[in-house]
Order: sequence, then C-alpha cells, then structure tokens
Amino acid sequence: MINFSTFQPFNFYKMNALLSTTYFGPVQWYQKLHRADMAWIEGHERFQKQTYRNRCTIATANGPQTLSVPVVHQEGGSIRDVRISDHGNWRHVHWNALASAYGESAFFLYYADELRPFFERKWEFLFDFNMEITMKMCEWLDIKPHMETTRSFAAMPEKGVSDFRQAINPKHPAADDDFHPTPYYQVYAERQGFLPNMSILDLIFNMGNESIFWL
Repeated sequence: MINFSTFQPFNFYKMNALLSTTYFGPVQWYQKLHRADMAWIEGHERFQKQTYRNRCTIATANGPQTLSVPVVHQEGGSIRDVRISDHGNWRHVHWNALASAYGESAFFLYYADELRPFFERKWEFLFDFNMEITMKMCEWLDIKPHMETTRSFAAMPEKGVSDFRQAINPKHPAADDDFHPTPYYQVYAERQGFLPNMSILDLIFNMGNESIFWL
C-alpha cells in the first residue's frame, strides 16, 4: 500500500499511472495498467456516478450497451465504503447480457466458467469486487503489473505521475495521445463497424490470448 503523503518512489519508474477503480474497465484502462512501471489504484476518492467505477460498456448486436452495478454509498464516504446493492437482479441481467453479446465470439465459452462466479458470489464492497476482477483480467491477459492501492487521497499527484482518474471517462474522455484504438475482430463489426474502447471483456472474448498485443 502506498501513502502519497509520505512515500516518493517515482524516480525509480519511467512512467507512473494513477487510476480509478473500475468494473471490467475499458481497453484504455488496461493499457495504462500494463504499460505503467508503477500503477496506483485510487482507494480514497469520493464515489462518482456514471463512470467506469461501477459500469462497463460492451458491444452488442444493437451497438454499445452499458452495464451498471447498483451501489449504496454514504455521503462523505470514500470509494472503499461503497457497498454493492442487490437492486434489479443485476447479476443475472449482466450475465445474460454478456452471454447474448459474446456467445458467438471465439473465446466466451473458454472463459465462461471462470467469469461466472463474479455474477454468483456476492461481494459487499465495490472496491473489493473491482480489485478481484482486475486481478482475474490480468491473469487472462497474462500481464503482471506493479500495482498498489493508495492509502490516502491524492488530490494533486506528485511530479512524474500521470493522473487518469478523470481522463478515462465514458461520458467526457480526455484527450490521450498515447491511446490509439487498433481495430480487432468483433462479432458484430460488419453491422456496427468497429466499436473502440469497449470493456476489456470485449477484447478478451474476441481475441483470447492474443489480447495483450492490443495493449
């Protein structure tokens, strides 16, 4: 665990990234995680609605579809305090959406048995849930990032740290000169065209163990 207020390891690394927690985050998020010599996951910010912190975007026959995890959060609490709600039978809804969108992809069935527990087991806290997801995605991608969670809120990241907490955003993404989405095969590309920066699941289900070449 890294405390930004007391620990300054940045000279040891060429590129450092500060990222928000994410629910099956987009390809761009995993690119940053993979390429960073050191990545910190923000664990003490306030929860922000309509972000990748509790949502992901998948490619379906009808275009992009957003899947959101319902949450219960207390005013003034940090992201670590945000609890997952059972509202709307969302686990069943998300699993069915993924199966429908990617059932015909090359690798969905290959990963399905390892993915299903995320929609069967109940995690209490969103942050813990997201971290378990991140570790599983890293395993599937065969990447081993140097990753820690922050011990305090980094209002102004220190010199040498690229802050992507707000930049990687589904509604208002910031310009990113280092991210150029390279097309890969998608199930519905002939109908929809290539849809960039979908959830990492989109890349994995379509490209399998070659996914790392798109990061």
